[in-house]
Amino acid sequence: MDGDFVLDLDEVMDSLENGEVISLSFPTFNKALVIDTRSSEYEGPLVCVCPVVGSPRERIRVLRSMRPDFPRAHNITVIPWPKSVNSLVNLGVWDKLVSRFERDGHVKATRECDSALRELRSLEKSELAAVLTGENYHTIWSASP
Repeated sequence: MDGDFVLDLDEVMDSLENGEVISLSFPTFNKALVIDTRSSEYEGPLVCVCPVVGSPRERIRVLRSMRPDFPRAHNITVIPWPKSVNSLVNLGVWDKLVSRFERDGHVKATRECDSALRELRSLEKSELAAVLTGENYHTIWSASP
């Protein structure tokens, strides 16, 4: 699952540390982890698993509908994640995300991170099972008899 895809881990870590809205997309199972670090007096940061969208502009539009009380996001960072979900943990990316919320005192967001990680793992496992059983997949070509 992790192949030889090149990721600039320092850039990913910087985005998690300083980004306003971050979307980690998982092309293997067509979902994205959306992290909106903005908070207000009434609402904390948002961490959720969402369907992949076609463009950053569309992600902003969806985010605005989910969080209408917030102004338009100033920036959005889109990170395609071609590796496994567990690689987020193994490479320290997940700890970086959770520690940002812990440091800023956003306890609910850290719980949302835990929930999102469980959901991502489950989605990935289901997709792998579908690949192995052939569910939603078909052969492009087969060997001649």
